[in-house]
Amino acid sequence: MQTYELTYIISSHMTMEEADGVKKDFEASLQATGGVIIKSEKTTPQPLAYQIKKQSSGFFVTTEFTVEENQIKPMKAQLEKNAKVLRHFLIVKKPVKIMKERRTRKPVAIAGMAQMAKPAKPSKKVQMEDINKKLDEILSE
Repeated sequence: MQTYELTYIISSHMTMEEADGVKKDFEASLQATGGVIIKSEKTTPQPLAYQIKKQSSGFFVTTEFTVEENQIKPMKAQLEKNAKVLRHFLIVKKPVKIMKERRTRKPVAIAGMAQMAKPAKPSKKVQMEDINKKLDEILSE
């Protein structure tokens, strides 16, 4: 059995109850052929980007289901014969692959940046007498 996603547009000249009836009729015929409905959603009337069969809005219905491959053609024929369905689109859903985690590069420390980041440590303690000698030398010049 394959998993499919079917999206179809029902005419907006119908009431909400009539649109629900069209959706339930399709789902009942799908289940009668051995299909299993995974998920089904219907929206309120949505405006279309362009007119389809002289209509500018419609109910969008998206149904995700599993069914045998030989049942697809009769199902599509049923949708094409139904005058209340403006347009339909059927795609095969492929199973989601679980990808391995990608390796990422570790940041490389730049030699100059490493020296700037570390504060310089004094090598030995300086005595007060040494500082005074240096100051006298500098000032006497």
